[in-house]
Amino acid sequence: MAGEPGPGQFDDPRLAEALRAGDVIALTEVYDTYAPFLYDYCHGLLRDRTEAAGALRNCVIAAREHVGRLQEPERLRGWLYAIARKECMRRRDSPNRQTGQEAPEADDDLTDEQLARREERRLLAHSALAALNGRQREAIDLSVRHELDEVDLAGILGIPLEETLHLVEDSREDLAAALRASLIAQNHWKDCPSVSALTESWPLSPQTSTSLVRHVANCPVCGARDTPPLPADRLLSVLPIAAIPGDLRLDVLTAATAADRADNRRAIAAWTEPFDEYGWPLPYEPAPSRARERASRRRRGPLLAGVAAAVAAVVLLVGAMSAFGGDSGSNAAATRPAPAGSEDESPGADPEPPPGDGEPTPSASASPSPSKSASPSPSKSPSPSKSPSKTPSPGRPPSTPTSRAPEPPKPGTLSVSGCSMGDGRSCTVTIRAVGGAVNWRVTGTSGNVSAGGSGHLSAGQSAGVRVSRDDSDWCWGGTKSASVSFSPGGSAAVSYC
Repeated sequence: MAGEPGPGQFDDPRLAEALRAGDVIALTEVYDTYAPFLYDYCHGLLRDRTEAAGALRNCVIAAREHVGRLQEPERLRGWLYAIARKECMRRRDSPNRQTGQEAPEADDDLTDEQLARREERRLLAHSALAALNGRQREAIDLSVRHELDEVDLAGILGIPLEETLHLVEDSREDLAAALRASLIAQNHWKDCPSVSALTESWPLSPQTSTSLVRHVANCPVCGARDTPPLPADRLLSVLPIAAIPGDLRLDVLTAATAADRADNRRAIAAWTEPFDEYGWPLPYEPAPSRARERASRRRRGPLLAGVAAAVAAVVLLVGAMSAFGGDSGSNAAATRPAPAGSEDESPGADPEPPPGDGEPTPSASASPSPSKSASPSPSKSPSPSKSPSKTPSPGRPPSTPTSRAPEPPKPGTLSVSGCSMGDGRSCTVTIRAVGGAVNWRVTGTSGNVSAGGSGHLSAGQSAGVRVSRDDSDWCWGGTKSASVSFSPGGSAAVSYC
């Protein structure tokens, strides 16, 4: 089955309410209704059938655990896509990620002639989509093939609605321009030597497709060509859909309902946190790895060595000058070695910021490129007006301006509260932003416990972080303790047994 997953008519409110009530039959209905489309979406992001299956399983589990957070039951389908995307981004950031085993295409009962015609149109679709960046391709895929509206896209991508509207509009316009250029290259390549040189092989690469669009926009011969209208839904209808494995249904439903896997479900649900005030998961934010921090320190090393060499040269120069014209006391002071610095290990040094979320790769095979911001640039804050001042008279200090630029809001601090598992397998640490907004993340754990997550808290907002202990750690010898560390500061004490 190639083309649009086509959601059809889904009964989102009824299914959401049934899930909240813990109806196992409703969970089965949710899987049968949404899983084929979610699997295709996950496969487009991960390009591996095993990773896509794991992402779908965790998505269903997290949805059942967190469905009570969803404030708009009528948007259950879009909310499921948001959970699936966050899980896919987490898997893309994992060093243990599997790659290279793509899922087979869903079967189609087409004749050889129909298959040949479809393959020709696929080359055209892939070539047109190659001119778009990764964020644009995902927006087109979600809005056209999966039929999600801009409100759902804003929640899935984690961007404001106004920016989403601009993104969808710009993506459709750029796709239309790329499709027109591809049609001209496909049907009239003999009429323009430049087009002929650009399109020697199909499908077109992102660089070639972008160059072709730019050429058609500036070439009088190509610009005068008329091309037949081809709507985006018809263009994308020929793209393949990943076939969901037949045995995945039992695996997912068992993992989501089995009593002996409750601890595993709580750990999976914790990966989806935190959520916003509407109950939608915030976008995944990768934590900076220790390898990147070590690389940053190695990059600072040569710079510090150069600074040290420059300081030593100045010291020697001052010492030489003092030897010719200074007294013995100043000479001794000038040649005395300076104390060793510890700039590299300064606690106030800012580490390198973590890399941004990688752009997803939907059905098009082209690699993603950074997306352009679709929202208008914010207006600059007004600067204090300068009043003309007279030249100050000698002996009188010049007057200072009374108006000042408004100070930026101060960042808040993170308040952390510990938890106790007792004889259980997990508990929830509560974190809260005090005095301002806080961007937080789990930086590590001590003891036989595991925890993870990151997000943004507005002033006064709180969130929970699930902490689980290792299955191999038995409750022998009384109460045990552990801790979870957070950035920008704070450590939560955890006890169990």
